[in-house]
Amino acid sequence: MNNEYLDDLKEIKEIMHRSSRFISLSGLSGVANGGAALIGVYLAYELIFKNNNLLSYDANILQSDQLVYLIAIAIGTILLAAGSSIYFTYIKNKADEEPAWDLQTRRLIYSLCIPLCTGGLLCFILLMKGFVGLTPAMTLIFYGLALVNSSKFTSGDIHKLGIMEIILGLVCLLFIEYSLILWAIGFGVLSIVYGVIIQMKDK
Repeated sequence: MNNEYLDDLKEIKEIMHRSSRFISLSGLSGVANGGAALIGVYLAYELIFKNNNLLSYDANILQSDQLVYLIAIAIGTILLAAGSSIYFTYIKNKADEEPAWDLQTRRLIYSLCIPLCTGGLLCFILLMKGFVGLTPAMTLIFYGLALVNSSKFTSGDIHKLGIMEIILGLVCLLFIEYSLILWAIGFGVLSIVYGVIIQMKDK
């Protein structure tokens, strides 16, 4: 009988742990995300922004080929970043003997997706209306909101990173002519720095 009680207590403890644990993200995913973002911003500059004055508060309707390039770069960057995040986090959770897909993971993805999808649709509308210069700021702000919103399911460092992304996005709106550089700092440099810090903490 005592063994049955002990088994029940052990099972309850495991269920409580799975339902309340923080998801441990891999620092390597942050580094990979930052690298993908820097590649994306370089391609966007070379193919679209280098010879066009698009970073302004005015509406500048993109040519069809420019729009295709920009959307392709955005999708490629997102897929590369998301793929690397899933891969490295899966490897880390496997090494830590933690479940890679459970209730907390689903909650994390849900809390990320609402701000990210909203921001993505808003940026697409802005592009269609020609407000290209506003999109770097909007992506930073909504990405930051997504990180803050999901930080309750992972480490506090994600919350800090989210706040910095939001601040950078607001600065982008003030200095829109430098928004591409600020975008590279936010999505590229800050993500790499965050990844390195998390990786060092895990050692």
